[in-house]
Amino acid sequence: MASQHVVTRVALVGSVLGLFWSQSAVAADSVTFITDFGFNGRHAYYYVALEKGYYEAAGLDVKIVRGQGSSDAVKQVASGTAQLGFADTSAAIFARANDGIPIKLVSVIYAKPPHAIYVLKDSGITKPKDLEGKSVADTAFSAVPKMFGAYAKAAGIDASKVTWVVAGSDALPGMLSLGRADGIGQYTVGEPLLKKAAAPKDVVALAYSDVGLDYYGSGIVVTESTLKSNPDMVKRFVAATLRGLKDAIANPTEAGAIMHKHHRQVDEGVARDETIKVGQLATVAGAPLGAIEEGRLQRTIDVIAGAYTLKNSVKAADVYAPGFVPK
Repeated sequence: MASQHVVTRVALVGSVLGLFWSQSAVAADSVTFITDFGFNGRHAYYYVALEKGYYEAAGLDVKIVRGQGSSDAVKQVASGTAQLGFADTSAAIFARANDGIPIKLVSVIYAKPPHAIYVLKDSGITKPKDLEGKSVADTAFSAVPKMFGAYAKAAGIDASKVTWVVAGSDALPGMLSLGRADGIGQYTVGEPLLKKAAAPKDVVALAYSDVGLDYYGSGIVVTESTLKSNPDMVKRFVAATLRGLKDAIANPTEAGAIMHKHHRQVDEGVARDETIKVGQLATVAGAPLGAIEEGRLQRTIDVIAGAYTLKNSVKAADVYAPGFVPK
């Protein structure tokens, strides 16, 4: 009888272990995630989630790769090179409206507009009108020039009088500090790095939000096919990322140290300061972190449609999928 109990117990333990390994195998999804723009301090919260094991606990094996701009991130996700990406909301809207790319937002991280044009303080450029007749540099896939039409319209300036110059991401800070361009396109989260690169000169931001523009910035994007084939993976990725974001906002110094650990070229202090700015963009009173409000997303679409001619009209429901942000 004792022998039978031992056998039964061993069988039970084996069944439990088998169930555990079976569940682990099912949950272990390999995920490639692409950033919007290189590896910068503003991306620290993804590495916080990685370093603290939040992705692993969610059954995800996450590989983070560098993007070359929001439009590039959208294209890489659409092609399947990456399963998820971080991209500007405008890039997702343009992709859907103009190219019919079935991409959707599942979480918005920058709930406020991050777009800006940075100039040197001693350049004489102090207001939007001063940009007329000047040159502004940015990458080919950046969302800043893509949203410039809306900014120009709101600011009452002639967009055709501003010359945009295409440059590599690594060259932008130098182009500004050396005067090779009158200004550069940049998210406000990149200001700490620009200040360090331009020192001892000072930089000034002409933020798109300064002229009254209010719309969603960047968020996590995924294809409709992935949403249909593996919605649970997407939900787990979003939850783990937002957990990392929450920690990063609460302790930006720790986030900066983690980012520097994973990418030694990223200055720890700059990563800390960029994380602080991410927190300012991500935090909205009364709204859950990462949440998408359909009415506000529709207003974002309206801002773009009011400044550009879109091939096809789109509604908020066309460019986002609800239910992926933990309540």
